[in-house]
Amino acid sequence: MILDHIAINDFLPTPKYVQIYNSIVSGIENHDIVPGEKLPSIYELCAHFDVAKGTVEKAYDLLKENEIIQSVQGKGYYINHTRLGRNLKILLLFNKLSAHKKMIYDAFVERLGTDASIDFYIYNNDYKQFADLLERHNQGYTHYVVIAHFYDRDEQAVRLIDRLPKHKLVVLDKLVEGVTGNYSAVYQNFEKDLMSALGEALPLLRKYTTLNILFPVNTYLPRAILSGFYRFCYEHRFEGRVLPDMEKEEVKAGYAYINLMEEDLYSVIKKIKETDFQVGEEVGILSYNETLLKELLLDGITVMSTDFAGMGYTAAELVLGNTPQHIENPFRLIVRKSL
Repeated sequence: MILDHIAINDFLPTPKYVQIYNSIVSGIENHDIVPGEKLPSIYELCAHFDVAKGTVEKAYDLLKENEIIQSVQGKGYYINHTRLGRNLKILLLFNKLSAHKKMIYDAFVERLGTDASIDFYIYNNDYKQFADLLERHNQGYTHYVVIAHFYDRDEQAVRLIDRLPKHKLVVLDKLVEGVTGNYSAVYQNFEKDLMSALGEALPLLRKYTTLNILFPVNTYLPRAILSGFYRFCYEHRFEGRVLPDMEKEEVKAGYAYINLMEEDLYSVIKKIKETDFQVGEEVGILSYNETLLKELLLDGITVMSTDFAGMGYTAAELVLGNTPQHIENPFRLIVRKSL
């Protein structure tokens, strides 16, 4: 009986309707529940587990929406013959394509495997492109996986994201303040992560008097990064400078530079090469986000970075588990010669 393969735990934070959904899907994947098998009626399930009718209805609605079950008028609910387990259709929206985003994408796709159909789009940090993509692709998806970074119109973007079905929503890279309900997220804690990485690098940073962070004027970068930078400089008595770019910068001994954008790293290196200062001794470089190239530049650029591949893998796990969770992604410092 299907009832034997459904489990509800009152002490789990997972909503009961999601537990019913996950139990049935797991039963199908383990071949304990087979196509064509009849499900208990809503009233049978309510009585057996002492749960509200609305809870079971939400579980069955979610199963129907994902085409895992079908209803036959006057007869009840049956496991769909054409769908064994999850057949996922995902709308994946990235703000831009970069080496870091490719790591997320590759890990996400690899973990989901061949059972997932993914429509992948880039909206270039532009709200209008983002809104147009959602308008054109607003039906037929089991999940919406979104990286939400915009140059402007943040409030409108939040309202748009907040209208997506929460059980289908997975937010990546940063939490979107204002989005409500039970949705999934894999995110960076930007202020805490920066404070932690700089704290770990403190013995190396002590050889410098001034920390400079490259933070462009028109940017989608979270302001929480600056909050962490200011706090660190204040607590550890560094002079902290925020630079929009390197154009007018005069590099001095005792300066260390933190770049957030890849193009700023090249500008920092170019400026330093115009001097006789030794990188890692008289001037320092600390770069945001790991790439293969940073292992080679100047015999190694010190990096602080989230685990992008891990973010993609965890996002896929949330899609497969269909359980709303917020998971903070790991962040680490990789020490090389530039500091």
